[in-house]
Amino acid sequence: MLTQDLEQCWIEFLAFVKKSCSNAEYQNWLAPINVLEITTESITLEVPNVFVREYLLDNYKRELAHFLPTRENQEPAIDFVIAEAKPATIEAAVVKDEPIAAPAIIDLKLNRSYTFDHFIEGPSNQFVKSAALGVASRPGKSYNPLFIHGGVGLGKTHLLHSIGHYISDKHKKLKVQCITTEGFINDLVESLRSKSVDQMKKFYRSLDVLLVDDIQFLQSRLNFEEEFCNTFESLINQNKQIVITSDKPPSQLKLSERLIARMEWGLVANIGIPDLETRVAILQYKAELKGLKIPSQVAFFIAEHIFNNVRQLEGAINRLSAYSGLMGFDITQEIAENTLGEMLQYVPHKKVTVDSILKSVSSMFNVRVSDLRGTSRQKEVAFPRQVAMYLAKELINDSLMKLASAFGGKTHSTLLHSWNKIRKQIESDETLRRQIQMTKQNLEA
Repeated sequence: MLTQDLEQCWIEFLAFVKKSCSNAEYQNWLAPINVLEITTESITLEVPNVFVREYLLDNYKRELAHFLPTRENQEPAIDFVIAEAKPATIEAAVVKDEPIAAPAIIDLKLNRSYTFDHFIEGPSNQFVKSAALGVASRPGKSYNPLFIHGGVGLGKTHLLHSIGHYISDKHKKLKVQCITTEGFINDLVESLRSKSVDQMKKFYRSLDVLLVDDIQFLQSRLNFEEEFCNTFESLINQNKQIVITSDKPPSQLKLSERLIARMEWGLVANIGIPDLETRVAILQYKAELKGLKIPSQVAFFIAEHIFNNVRQLEGAINRLSAYSGLMGFDITQEIAENTLGEMLQYVPHKKVTVDSILKSVSSMFNVRVSDLRGTSRQKEVAFPRQVAMYLAKELINDSLMKLASAFGGKTHSTLLHSWNKIRKQIESDETLRRQIQMTKQNLEA
């Protein structure tokens, strides 16, 4: 391949990559690369540091092999030269003595809505919230480090920012920094480019509280991991507080044993999926903030069908609020179902039988299955029997006559009467509505 052709191939590679990445990513990682030499068989690139070289090979090796010639092992025919550090100037020496300023690139402001007061507590997150509040009350003296892990949209970032708000308000003299892992990486790259790594190290290691979001993005980035681990150890040795969030516990992250062991030093706390009652409380609280009135029945309907992600619950409220404001309609279950559409999740139901309904109802109301099939008209038995008939008509696609006969030979009119009675009572009896919902959940479990 001619050297002119090879140079053009490199230009085309850059143009291709620029279309597939953000401008900030391109400027941080690719723009600083210079072409030093081109031969007919290879290209020599000058990179500012080893991080840029690893980034290029880790993320674009396949594309490089497509645009540039390859060696026998199918690796891109590229030689790398690390740029020499320029001698420090007098101006740089003066800057060194100035107070250490927070790197602008990672100046992540705390979300004003993410406070402890706005965090809805339930069985799935009660422990982790208490731990977060303990850390915020006594930074560096309670659980250090505090490692919070859980799925997407369950409130990890909310708790992280809550800690930041609380400490900033109650411990004003403490130096707090809240960053994403990506922000830490970008700041390190920028510091390497501007030859200000020492300044960056001094800044981080002078913090009193370091809050780090999404540590899982540090996986497979060994050099960045090493610098983070050194910062981590420096702060821990000074009894400075560290809080880390992740989508997985430390043991499941592809990080060095050294860093995993250090993250497990303190307290590892899981934030789980909120239960139905907590999801309803979240919906009603978010709706109240928006000035939106959602009937309890509709709130339960939404919470039953959006159950994996708290962030989606907030999105549902935002969508309903916009619809209600634009159309001027009150929120009903039909409107919620039509408006939220693709957000709703429907768990496949296993086959429900009259026998399974009777067992579930007998457990819920503490009566015997034989009594539910019998003829007793005592309220303690007759009412649960009517609930069972209601559920049978709702959940089983059989004729009324066949369903009624499964209840000890009852008539279809008796079953229909029971169904109508319970259906109407649900609208005003919140306790009954919840009992029936729990019975349904037991049938699906």
